[in-house]
Amino acid sequence: MQIYLVGGAVRDQLLNIQLKDRDFVVVGATPKQMLQQGFQRVGQDFPVFLHPTTQEEHALARTERKKGQGYTGFECFFDPDVTLTQDLQRRDLTINAMAQGHNGEIIDPYGGQQDIQKRLLRHVSPAFAEDPLRVLRVARFAARFAHLGFEVAPETLTLMQNISHSGELRFLTPERVWQELSGALMSPSPSRFFEVLKQCGALAEVLPELNNLFGVPGPKRWHPEIDTGIHTLMVVEQAALLSDELAVRFSALCHDFGKALTPAELWPSHKHHGSKGLPLIKAVCDRFKVPNHCRDLALMMSQQHCQIHHIYELDSAGLLAIFEQTDAWRKPARFEQLLLACKADLTGRLGFEDKPYEEADYCRQAYQVAAGIAVQPIVQGGFKGAEIKQELNRQRQQALQAFIEQKQKQPQ
Repeated sequence: MQIYLVGGAVRDQLLNIQLKDRDFVVVGATPKQMLQQGFQRVGQDFPVFLHPTTQEEHALARTERKKGQGYTGFECFFDPDVTLTQDLQRRDLTINAMAQGHNGEIIDPYGGQQDIQKRLLRHVSPAFAEDPLRVLRVARFAARFAHLGFEVAPETLTLMQNISHSGELRFLTPERVWQELSGALMSPSPSRFFEVLKQCGALAEVLPELNNLFGVPGPKRWHPEIDTGIHTLMVVEQAALLSDELAVRFSALCHDFGKALTPAELWPSHKHHGSKGLPLIKAVCDRFKVPNHCRDLALMMSQQHCQIHHIYELDSAGLLAIFEQTDAWRKPARFEQLLLACKADLTGRLGFEDKPYEEADYCRQAYQVAAGIAVQPIVQGGFKGAEIKQELNRQRQQALQAFIEQKQKQPQ
């Protein structure tokens, strides 16, 4: 029995990245021997075991053979005779196909170290094309390592294009697509994920709601970058700089989906695109089983971002309506997420990257004024039932009106 550290742990050591998880492959052992050593079996399709002390995953060396469609259509073969080189060959990228023995020696049969030096994401073997999920995985690695200068190798991109045009991507389960998509959104350069998918033709298959935005123009005055698809990716990048919360980044991704529905004869204007985008966002969230907190903020962002961009034009009733519609009273943290996403929308434009978003500060101040109206005195004043809410809103609107008038008196 020989045990090797494999995959991401070896790669990240060579890149001087802090290790998160360590995976091991075991060569020359049977499931019975593993159990005798005190390992606990957890794998169903193939033998994966938890170490009795560290609880780290140890998988028996195996090979795979394509037998059906999708990324699940594989037949696994494990046997004590399967070599380490054979096990590494089934992996996706050369930088993930290295192993390390107890003595620290790197076993690298497919040139992973060389590709790390060249900053290349390159497939291990032609078998790469058998697993459609690898298109998304490579795109996610491109986003994860973009800041280190990694690019997808041309020959690997060609294979990804072949997979995208084969129809195999349709067999991916929603859970796995969301796993890759959400992982990419949380990477240092999330826009790179979508750029790579578009490059290889996968974006139209996986996320047509985003793909359809490319080529749709926006008003040059507000969108010097012109293209709405490019703008959306810039917004996602800005959201990543502003927040490490998945919901904020996802809402940035979805906020302009409605612009794809604007008839071409009305371009570059996109009236009511926020409300038009709501069914598209709901469809994406249903399709990928997106967590509720991400879905709710994305819908809110689509509905409210134009209002918040024009916050200075609203009267007291308009301000109060925003706070009511967003349930800011009960969920102030989510309201703050909305303001961050709106800021990303403003700064995600060519030449606007460093522009201050004073509208968010104005919105926060107005919210504090309205939230400062206490309910208890209203109850003590004899109001009951629905009257309490009515009086509370009346006083909040009155306070907001005073706030607006005070702001208008201040020098610009």
